Order: sequence, then structure tokens, then C-alpha cells
Amino acid sequence: MASSPSVLEDRPAQLDATADPPALFDGTTRLYTSYGCPYAQRVWITRNFKGLQEKIKLVPLDLGNRPAWYKDKVYPENKVPALEHNGKIIGESLELIKYLDNTFEGPSLFPEDQAKREFGEELLKYTDTFIKTMWASLRGDPFKETAPVLDYLENSLYKFDDGPFFLGQFSLVDIAYIPFTERFQIILNELFKCEITAERPKLSAWIEEMNKIDAYAQTKTDTKEIVEIFKRKLM
Repeated sequence: MASSPSVLEDRPAQLDATADPPALFDGTTRLYTSYGCPYAQRVWITRNFKGLQEKIKLVPLDLGNRPAWYKDKVYPENKVPALEHNGKIIGESLELIKYLDNTFEGPSLFPEDQAKREFGEELLKYTDTFIKTMWASLRGDPFKETAPVLDYLENSLYKFDDGPFFLGQFSLVDIAYIPFTERFQIILNELFKCEITAERPKLSAWIEEMNKIDAYAQTKTDTKEIVEIFKRKLM
């Protein structure tokens, strides 16, 4: 069972177009995020699991009405997540979770074992295929179209037997998948009565174990909000 420092923190209010910028590049390490964004959630989970709540300040943005200074002065890509650290800005969620794991103290989130490292990298690369396939299925036949990628995850969870996670023990791979798995499980069940864990016992057990991890549970988005977000995108 994975464990992490259990630190409950209040969620700062999201900054919108009327908000003033923080004191940029003043030595504070900031994670620019959005509470509803699954890509940003990856980095938020990593921060929490490594116990970096005091070292990395959350700066949540209202993506529907984001402040102009974010693009102009912080991150020209105008996306989240982005990390302000040591006078520079780093983006892209998969790069950021690796950066946090390699740069900051706290429990390591990638194994030393070479076989696990290689399979971990393979799984991280597969996230794009998983996300694109699952998203496309919402406009097609989700029962048929999601089966290959969900079966890939199910089979991957049989690879190592020293724990319920993708690499046995909790890792960056679990963090990379769970924000999207969480959302697709909710929306496919809500809109299509399609349960992604049906006849996939390993995937079901993995989700159950993930929900026990405080670092993740504290970042979850309300189910109704997820449904509304997806409905707006699909209209």
C-alpha cells in the first residue's frame, strides 16, 4: 500500500482576468494549475505525494477567464500546468512530474529496477494513445472503441506482482493515468452506461487502491462538475 504525507490544505481561490499577478520570479516556487484540468492534476498529485505542499505554492487559474498576465509574463503557451522554479518556467505535465521527482526531496516515484523503468517509460508514452482513443470514443461506439486501450491497461497491471500498481509500487505511471481514468470512468458510465472496469478485475482493484491515496484523493474533481465539463465539450 502506498503512503504519503497526509497534509490537508485549503484550496486557494482561482485567479481570473481581474486578479493581480503574484510577485513573479521572487524565489517562490509556484505551480500554475487549474482544479478541473487532468494534465495539471498529474503535477498536483506528485507535489502532494512528495510532501511539497510548503515548498511549491499552488496558483490556480480560471481557464475560462484567465488573466492576461499569465500569457504575457509567465507562460506564453498560456496553458497549465506550468512550474515557476529557479527563475524559469517549465511546462508539459509528463515532463513536470519527472522534474518534481528528480529535483525535489520526498519519496521516489520511479523505480531503480531496469525492467520496471523500461516498462514505465513505455506506459508513459502510451498515455497519449489512451487519452485520444478514450476521447474519440465519446463520439462513436465507446463499448467497442475503448476495449483495446482498456485491455492494454488491464494486461499491464499483470506485469509485476509486488503490488497493485502498474510497476508494482505506486509511481509516476499511476499518476499519469489516474486523472484521465477517473474522468472517463465517470463520463462513460453517466452518458453510455459503459463501465470501464467490467471484466477487468486488475483495473478495478487499481482504481480502488488509488482512491486510498490521500495525495490523489485531495485533488479529485466533483463528479457532477466532470459530467458538466464533458457535456459542454461534446455539444
